[in-house]
Amino acid sequence: RNDGRPVMGVGGSSSGIGTAMSFWAANVGTETSGSILSPSNSNMLAGIKPTVGRISRWGIIPITADQDTAGPMARTVTDAAIFLGALESAAPDSNDPATNRCEAPLNRDYTAFLNTDGLQGARIGIPRAAYYDSILVPGTDRYQSRMSEEGRAVMTEAIQILQARGATIVDPADIPSVIDPDPETSLLTNSGSSVLNYGMKRDFNLWLASLEGTARVNTLTELREWNVDHRSSGAIKYDQARLDGSDEIDLEDDRATYEADRARDLELNGAKGIDQAIEENQLDALLFPASSGAGIAAKPGYPTVIVPFAFVMGNSDPEFPEGFEPKSRPFGVSFTGSACSEPRLIELAFAFEQA
Repeated sequence: RNDGRPVMGVGGSSSGIGTAMSFWAANVGTETSGSILSPSNSNMLAGIKPTVGRISRWGIIPITADQDTAGPMARTVTDAAIFLGALESAAPDSNDPATNRCEAPLNRDYTAFLNTDGLQGARIGIPRAAYYDSILVPGTDRYQSRMSEEGRAVMTEAIQILQARGATIVDPADIPSVIDPDPETSLLTNSGSSVLNYGMKRDFNLWLASLEGTARVNTLTELREWNVDHRSSGAIKYDQARLDGSDEIDLEDDRATYEADRARDLELNGAKGIDQAIEENQLDALLFPASSGAGIAAKPGYPTVIVPFAFVMGNSDPEFPEGFEPKSRPFGVSFTGSACSEPRLIELAFAFEQA
């Protein structure tokens, strides 16, 4: 249950709730798309979702090596930064080729970037379209928006704090693929992908094989069958749609579709997404409300640091009945950058936290 609001979810598959309730100082989350950032936001934690490859995934049960990463969730940016250094290997792990992607800081010491003046001269971009303000989805009559009026007010306050601490705010700094009006090339109309299902069929079976027969099952198919056989004892309490969809994939027949989807994900979310927005505006980071930027950062495997900030009431459609007093929910602020930008993101997040 959520620490501050028992009826509210805890925000994903990572157990931030124990950290929020001080059962322990910090915890390791694992994220494919949102499962560090969402529970960090929901439980008022500082979370670091690292660049994919910053931390070795060897031994971690996978969904897809394309997006999976472990990362720290803690009560403060300082604790999360210390934990990140402990999780990172001193050298690339031969069991995980992705660990060649980023160079570790000296002695893997991320506390060197805990600078209270870290916002001085920083350039922070505001991706208004779809994340703050409504935008018409190309080829449809549907609008997409990510934020309530209460959330908008909170982010306005966050932006004012950033400015007061010396940051230059570039507003708007929209994501090019998000504001692309062409339905064929817009991120808003091309978010579906076979990458997760294909990756899980490929990587989960490889992980099982690495156990060398010590597990009760040896393939994803056998796991699904075991779950069905043990349904009465709660083996699939939350269904297994992800497993079923993944197991339907044929790794040879569906390879071309997967490769095309993966290339599109990298282009729309990375090259023509976060990267282009940062490069064109000469930014240090993009500022997302709460964990709303988790999806776009997940596909190219880019880092985000989320900081606890405020409480909001959220949306209700239809509106709450007269006299009903809804309880507030946590609302954090996220700093997102391109690959391997964790040191700068930690510096920005820490300075914001200390403001």
